[in-house]
Amino acid sequence: MNPNEANPGRSIITLASREVYRNHWMRVREDEILRSDGNKGTYGIVEKHDAAIILPIDQGRVWLVEQFRYTIGERALELPQGGWEMEVENPEELARGELKEETGLEAAEMTCLGELWIAYGYARQKQHVYLATGLTHAENKLDAEEHDLVVRSVTVEDFEEMMRNGVIRDGCTLAAWGLYLLLKGRRG
Repeated sequence: MNPNEANPGRSIITLASREVYRNHWMRVREDEILRSDGNKGTYGIVEKHDAAIILPIDQGRVWLVEQFRYTIGERALELPQGGWEMEVENPEELARGELKEETGLEAAEMTCLGELWIAYGYARQKQHVYLATGLTHAENKLDAEEHDLVVRSVTVEDFEEMMRNGVIRDGCTLAAWGLYLLLKGRRG
């Protein structure tokens, strides 16, 4: 019997799964798989709780954060984003919390622009994308991991130039901007 007969769109089935690592932020598992061509293999998966990325725009300016990203060994400029170490029932609450935590900003209006998978080739983490407008300043409360975070405000034109010239290379930031442009296009 073909293992995919139960789900014709599924070309890989899981034979066994085991957890290989866990910490406060993520879980890594290794699955033994069977491909539709009959060959077995191994798939490593990083599992993280949902996250949010926020596009704060106020009076023609975009608010960004800059911090050292250990995985790439350099400082990176990106939109505020992050997740909590637990399941999230209300993604807007998460987005509002991350915005305030990282930038000290509160938004009068949050518009959901969509959802995306951050890197589904190896990770299972969904990111909720929000546009934040009507911004007011409050006090930020950074986590220990954000000890070196710097908040910046740039014009929309400078933000777009930074994406074009490679100053901003964060895929989630680029995707959030694309969703925003689609919304603008629909609104006219």
